[in-house]
Amino acid sequence: MLNTEQRPTVQGLVPILATPFGPDGSLDLPGLRRLTEFQLASGVHGVAVLGMASEAFALTSAERRLVTQEVAQVVANAVPLVVGVAATSTVTAVEQAAEAAAAGASAVMVLPPFMVAPSPAQLPRFYGEVAAVGLEVMVQDAPGVTGVAMSPPQIAELAALPGVTSVKVEAPPTAPKVAAVVDRITTSGFVVLGGQNAQFLLDELAAGAVGTMPACEIPDLLAPVLDDWRAGRYDDARARFDLLLPLLVHGLQPGIAWAVHKEVLVARGLIDHATVRLPARALDARARTGLTAILDRLHLPAATVPLTGIH
Repeated sequence: MLNTEQRPTVQGLVPILATPFGPDGSLDLPGLRRLTEFQLASGVHGVAVLGMASEAFALTSAERRLVTQEVAQVVANAVPLVVGVAATSTVTAVEQAAEAAAAGASAVMVLPPFMVAPSPAQLPRFYGEVAAVGLEVMVQDAPGVTGVAMSPPQIAELAALPGVTSVKVEAPPTAPKVAAVVDRITTSGFVVLGGQNAQFLLDELAAGAVGTMPACEIPDLLAPVLDDWRAGRYDDARARFDLLLPLLVHGLQPGIAWAVHKEVLVARGLIDHATVRLPARALDARARTGLTAILDRLHLPAATVPLTGIH
């Protein structure tokens, strides 16, 4: 069982992996393993699967388990593995959390139920029952997706629950929300991370966030930003971050965000195809031209993946 007095394991740079597909829409497991290896080689502090950037909404239950198992095998406990839980009830969220635990997860990132929005009084019971599975629980505060708004006092209430160790704030404007939550947390062993594809990373860190969970195409370029910030080299961090910001913002477009991430991964040689599943949409020619212009200005380096023999 989780020791709630220990320091939360999910901090720093924790990219959310895309789920690669072949041209026919089938899972591309070699691509997934390659992508995971690249995160580790880039110096990340954790890896996440089945989040919103993973197209988890388009995966079957069997595919969810397979993705988690494959990534857990590659990660091999080198860094924490966070698994997204996006269910429509308490019982289904508990089921997903239990499957994540069986597959080797370190923590679960849990959206509140969103088909029928829970009341503020129901949220502690929901998160408490998910935490009873035994994994660390990260509350995912994403009202734009779920329609469920959580106030800073509500998040502070959840922070007091055994096993609930962190929150990922994706409620814009994120930096003020991060600061408001940090100011209200009295529970030791609870931390705040930023979301929204790291577009306000530096502001979130300044507000008290301990990390970020963006998409997975540029961990090698984001890791030095966090390193500079933690070392007090704030001007250097801002200079690096400013170069990345156009691409980070480009990857937040509704409907095509998943295609943007995958087109970049293809350009970097990490996956073979930019296939997405309905209702995500592929990039049309105009959108692809705009993305290419951003990548050309960024001079994005080719990705390097260590040869481990497990492809």
